Amino acid sequence: MKSRRTKLPLLVGVLLATVALATAACSSGTDDAEADAEEASPKETIVFSDLNWTSAQVQNRIAQYIVEHGYGYPTDVIFGGTLPNFQGLQTGDIHVTLEIWLPNQELGWEKAIETGDVVEVGTSLVGDWQSTFVIPQYIADAHPDLRTPQDLMKPEYQELFATPDSRGKARLVACVPTWSCSLVNTEQIESYGLADHLHVINPGDQSALYADIYAAYEKREPWLGYMWGTGDPGLKLDLVRLEEEPYSEECWATDKACAFDDSLVLVAVHKSLPPRAPEVIEMFENWEFTVDLYKSIFLYIDANEGTEASDAALWFLNNNKIWESWVTPEAAAAVNAALADEA
Repeated sequence: MKSRRTKLPLLVGVLLATVALATAACSSGTDDAEADAEEASPKETIVFSDLNWTSAQVQNRIAQYIVEHGYGYPTDVIFGGTLPNFQGLQTGDIHVTLEIWLPNQELGWEKAIETGDVVEVGTSLVGDWQSTFVIPQYIADAHPDLRTPQDLMKPEYQELFATPDSRGKARLVACVPTWSCSLVNTEQIESYGLADHLHVINPGDQSALYADIYAAYEKREPWLGYMWGTGDPGLKLDLVRLEEEPYSEECWATDKACAFDDSLVLVAVHKSLPPRAPEVIEMFENWEFTVDLYKSIFLYIDANEGTEASDAALWFLNNNKIWESWVTPEAAAAVNAALADEA
């Protein structure tokens, strides 16, 4: 009996130790499983603002390729104009906009920053120009006295830019209605006293705007209208801006009777993106997509008929490795591996 009583505590201790080890192993297995599940869970889609002009779409395709293949996030786009897509950025339906144009979008931008819905993370296309009053160089050469928007009131220039449907007024091709510059065009025309002297045409989209100036240029006909430096015609044709008073904050806050400022083009994200994709935010902070970079891409597109924005993005990623300085070494290696597979 004594012997059996002596062994009982030992047996109980062994059983308790066994249960404890099993419990610990089970707990460890659960933790590992949860960690594995967390690691294997898919990353949330990042939605880009697919603005309806070429430079924005090319930048999107470059960024999407890097984000998908370098950082493992699925991406999507919402196509639209400046105003509706900026609203989408504020509400979080859109997560990334690679071209916020200031001063065009200044009023809406300041409000979005104040509410904290939108966060500035970088810049692109630094130093791009734009103007409501652009003419071809051959018109400027033939009419050296045409120098300012106010000169358009003169009968000879009314006649020069008149067309059969403009009722004797100078025809001006303005900005696309869904772009912020459309509002600026209207204010400047009013401020310069040109409302009764201009027949304003609002093209439905970028393609219509481009087609209008290309058609005039090909026939060496008069043309007057809105253009910007990284618009395809701005990169390809010899264009002249009519002279205006230099930009000032006071002018822009009142009647806009002055030139556009050289554009500050920002990269902005919805406030929900930085916490869930900090590595992507770091890439946009390093994003140095300059006018010269875009010009090289445009020349490639222009020389290869039928080239889509996605084709141009692949060409850029393969032929200009500056993008590697925007991303981590691991992301660069993954993107280059994907490019090699594409090839």
